[in-house]
Amino acid sequence: MRPKVLGLAAALLVAALAPATVISAPKDAPKVSAAERKQGMAEAPALVQAAGLNCQVSDARFVGKTAEDKKAGKPAMSFYEVACQPGQMGYVLQAAMGGAPEAYSCIEADTPPDPSKPPPLPCLLPGNSDPKAVVGAAVAKAGAQCTPTQARGIGHTKTQSYFEVACQEGTGYVVIGSAPFDASKPVQAQNCLNFDEAGGNIKCTLTDRTARLGVIDRYVQAAKNNCVVKDRRFVGTAQDGADYYETSCQDGKGYVYKVAKGALAQSWDCAHAVNILGGCQLTDSRRAESDEAALYTKLAKNSGSSCQVTKYAEFPMKGNDEAVELLCANGESAVGLFPPTGKGQVLDCGRALAAGYKCSLGKPNYAGLTEDLRKFNQKTCTVSNARLAAKTQKGTILVEVACSDGLPGYMIEYNTAPTVAAVAATGCRFTGGCQLPGNKTS
Repeated sequence: MRPKVLGLAAALLVAALAPATVISAPKDAPKVSAAERKQGMAEAPALVQAAGLNCQVSDARFVGKTAEDKKAGKPAMSFYEVACQPGQMGYVLQAAMGGAPEAYSCIEADTPPDPSKPPPLPCLLPGNSDPKAVVGAAVAKAGAQCTPTQARGIGHTKTQSYFEVACQEGTGYVVIGSAPFDASKPVQAQNCLNFDEAGGNIKCTLTDRTARLGVIDRYVQAAKNNCVVKDRRFVGTAQDGADYYETSCQDGKGYVYKVAKGALAQSWDCAHAVNILGGCQLTDSRRAESDEAALYTKLAKNSGSSCQVTKYAEFPMKGNDEAVELLCANGESAVGLFPPTGKGQVLDCGRALAAGYKCSLGKPNYAGLTEDLRKFNQKTCTVSNARLAAKTQKGTILVEVACSDGLPGYMIEYNTAPTVAAVAATGCRFTGGCQLPGNKTS
């Protein structure tokens, strides 16, 4: 299955890229001489300015010239290397007589067109000895955790440069920046795993895919879910830049992990990962859902409820309690609040409003709200609708209810700790704020 990449338009690039190194210069470039430096410092700064590079030249060398080839229609060319201030990329410049100079980053210049041969015109100046460090800083700014160990030029279009970076952490990234590359401009860092099974002509080759997938084990360890990994899968990258991974475990379980900035941000077992980028594929998520529904049926029973759970949906946690909407076999919904240990509580959809939860899976049951009204001698109203109205200054919650007979309803006041309990009821005729149909009195 191909990974799902959301919001990353460049990730599946199929446009033709110019090769990373297109420079043709004198072979076997010698070591830098004083004369080459002198000529370079005299001539290169003007070319840097003409090329519009963000580079404060700190060092330069004249590399050499090629003669005009009238037969082939090639003009005479001059070549220079420039090093810039720390934090700026170095470049090789190619200048045709009377034409605008072209600039290639040192990573491109250091990447040979044929991996079995050395690059024809590498960067030699001391200031350009580690161009991957400049890319590494840009990758960090893009939100990825990567200490670069290797880097290579993939290619470029008229406006974008493409590099691959292998990281000490075990990951790898395709770095997309401006052309010529400028670390001060916006940079994207996209996980190499996005490109392994995708179409297009961008692939990562500095590291092995299996090795890159191995970083999952670090996140499994951080999740402390007792998973002995059986298989691994890269799920995809979301719009916020977070990466998602899946593992299957030796005990038959499976998990999905969200990783942001190189650290585990969240994990889900497969039963709760159904809506996360397509859910689990290495394990049977339907079986996991069924097992989980049986568990919630048991928890509901322990809490005094007869709900036979057929489906469920988790709410964001508040404190330590797990909050889950339960769809019962009779088609009605309820909300279960289950602590890590001990007895929980199951609220009908009406009382759940007081606890801050709204049902959506099945039919709401308002019998509990009707029962609460009876406590305050309101004997004629059978609740037909309800809404969360307000929180009072003393911290209690107001739930507005409407009555099936069409007469004005009530505001029921609830305490919510330690459990949801009604403490008062006031008719909409005598209180403001009622909004449900039939409850407005003026």
